[in-house]
Order: sequence, then structure tokens, then C-alpha cells
Amino acid sequence: MRHRHVDDESGEVAINLTPLIDMVFILLIFFMVTSSFVKETGVDVDRPSAATAVLKQQATILIGVTEQGEVWIDKRRVDVRAVRANVERLHAENPEGAVVILADQKAPTGIVIRVLDQSRLAGVESVSIAASLEDG
Repeated sequence: MRHRHVDDESGEVAINLTPLIDMVFILLIFFMVTSSFVKETGVDVDRPSAATAVLKQQATILIGVTEQGEVWIDKRRVDVRAVRANVERLHAENPEGAVVILADQKAPTGIVIRVLDQSRLAGVESVSIAASLEDG
């Protein structure tokens, strides 16, 4: 007696894509969680230049001060008296972050000092004023 081997399969090989799709989603979630988004003040300022300017890596709270003395945080104009409350809220979201004040070179010094003072009163230890690196 001869036995015949009957192949029930159609002969096509199918690749299971489910593990690949799972891996893509895991990588997507990983990059979304670990990425840092660029925050802006919402206003362009002409920063003064300094020969000793250094790059600050952990600037999570950016405060803009315009030539007219307007204060901007998170693309919103805020009153100088509200700077402390805004900085406290943003600092609670990221306690490791620092405040960087982006003041126009013609901004009133009194306003910049008040913003600096309010930032420190909000509990932020690292407060800096931004400057462009001087050429030459």
C-alpha cells in the first residue's frame, strides 16, 4: 500500500505582523515620553550679547521681557505681579527645571529685576538671564 501525502496548505507562507506592529507602538511611546519639547515665550526679543555666555541645558521655564516692559510666559502676556504664581505652577510640573529670562537689551532694568525676584520667590534656585554669545 502506498500512502499519499496530501498537502492541505496552499503553499503560501504568511508573515505574522502583530509583533512588528507592537514593537513600533512601543518605540513610538518611548520617544514621546523621553522627548523634550521646545518651549517658547511667545515674543521675540533682541538679547544682549556677552563674551561669557554659556548654554543652559535645563531651561524649562522661559520668561520673555520686551523692550516695552511686557512680560510673556508660555505665549501669554502676564502682569509682573503674576509672575510668581505662574512660575510656581510651572516649577511644580518640573522641579528640576530652571528659569531663563529672555530680556530685550532695551527692556527696563526694573522690570527684569522684579521678574528675577519673583522667580526666586517662587522657589526656583536656578534663575538666569539669557544672552547671545559675543562675536570676537
